[in-house]
Amino acid sequence: MTRIASLLAGASMLIPATASAVDYTIDQSHTHILFFVEHFGLSSIQGEFLEFDGTFSLDVDSPENSAIAVTIDVASLDSGHDGRDEHFLSADFFDAETFPTVTFTSTDVTVTGDNTAEVMGDLTIRDVTQPVTLDVTLNGMLDDHPFTDGTQPYVGFTATTTILRSDFGIDMFVPAGSDEVEIRIEMEAVGPTA
Repeated sequence: MTRIASLLAGASMLIPATASAVDYTIDQSHTHILFFVEHFGLSSIQGEFLEFDGTFSLDVDSPENSAIAVTIDVASLDSGHDGRDEHFLSADFFDAETFPTVTFTSTDVTVTGDNTAEVMGDLTIRDVTQPVTLDVTLNGMLDDHPFTDGTQPYVGFTATTTILRSDFGIDMFVPAGSDEVEIRIEMEAVGPTA
């Protein structure tokens, strides 16, 4: 498989999967959905969503048929401070009681280099859907992970983007508190046992 095919397969962010695509499992123990937001120009607050689920279909022969969709449990937010987490989950920000999930569904991809791509998709927060472009780097692929039983392929990549939280109706403290939110995803996924 070529490096570009590997990238497309690893990013796997296109149209809905076809019958030839193989379902991969997102390795939650090696996947992190992180966000960073500037705090009044003084520091950058980091947070992570700990609970998520999704589908990841990989078509090695036709990577354009691969796809990913992820649902995040908003209540799993952890910024390292209980009081701040409670505020983030309140109606001032995510309003987790009314909007308990955040979703991302891939729609398209443009290869930008030997191991990079721009991955387009629909991000929904607080029932507002906006197009988002992820800058994706394929970190690597393994035909078999050394710590698994049987033969299981692994793939891993890093994806980053920056969104405006006000685009999703989260505008508390803007502009004193940064409107821009940096998102970083470190993901590994495992294929079926041979």
